[in-house]
Amino acid sequence: MIVINAKPTLTMVFVAVIVSATDMYPCEIPQKERSSAEMVEQADAIVRVRAVEYVIAPQNPNVFTTGEPDSMIRFKVLEVIRGAISRELILPGYLVDEDDFNQPGAAERHVVRSNGLMGSCFANSYRSGGQFLLILKKEKKSARYTVDWDILGPTNEQLSSADDPWLLWVREQVKKQTVPNGK
Repeated sequence: MIVINAKPTLTMVFVAVIVSATDMYPCEIPQKERSSAEMVEQADAIVRVRAVEYVIAPQNPNVFTTGEPDSMIRFKVLEVIRGAISRELILPGYLVDEDDFNQPGAAERHVVRSNGLMGSCFANSYRSGGQFLLILKKEKKSARYTVDWDILGPTNEQLSSADDPWLLWVREQVKKQTVPNGK
């Protein structure tokens, strides 16, 4: 008589996990990194906003994805630096209670804040009531704005104030780019 052990062995569990795993890839970084000045120049719109509320709350408030969230946030536009934007903007994201400042005091920023370094290459959380500088691009298919267009770029930075060094730097870049010959 043959007796089969009904308990899975560690090896069997390991094989099952490997077989059922899905492919995961890190974000694809472009061959040539875009400078912060180029990012500002290529943006379709740049706005300073306040994260207000959910328009669509997350299906499971305890689970945050590193991909595009199923929840949508309403932002109140406080200042239009470039582009034609209405008084509010709705983007995918999560409202959180913690700040996520990037390189405090730095004028020019070169990389996404820490939330964007957790797998998706784009930050998708916003401090409820916090101010953010959104560097937006229009999606080709839908013509809606997105911050998810410059991989690992600081396209949705949290601001410490209306005089945040990053905000002042971006305003100056826009001014230089709109004046002929940068003068």
